[in-house]
Amino acid sequence: MRELGKQPARVTDIAKNFPVSLNAVSKHLMVLERAGLIQREVEGREHVCRLNAAPLQQASVWLAETQAFWEQRLDALEKHILEKRKRKR
Repeated sequence: MRELGKQPARVTDIAKNFPVSLNAVSKHLMVLERAGLIQREVEGREHVCRLNAAPLQQASVWLAETQAFWEQRLDALEKHILEKRKRKR
């Protein structure tokens, strides 16, 4: 994915970087394509993939919101536990 962020690449070029078959890489790319993370264009016999970063940006926003929520909840829990310990002393 990092390489696709820099420039589009042919499936055969992508597959060269992995110790698995071209067919296995192609199947993984199809999963990414269905998820909307890459776009594939057919140019003659070559399949060229491009990164579509928009879904990753959406996931990043969701993760940041979720992280903020849980940090607040955990901070509240820590405060509650510390107060409870103080009362027991």
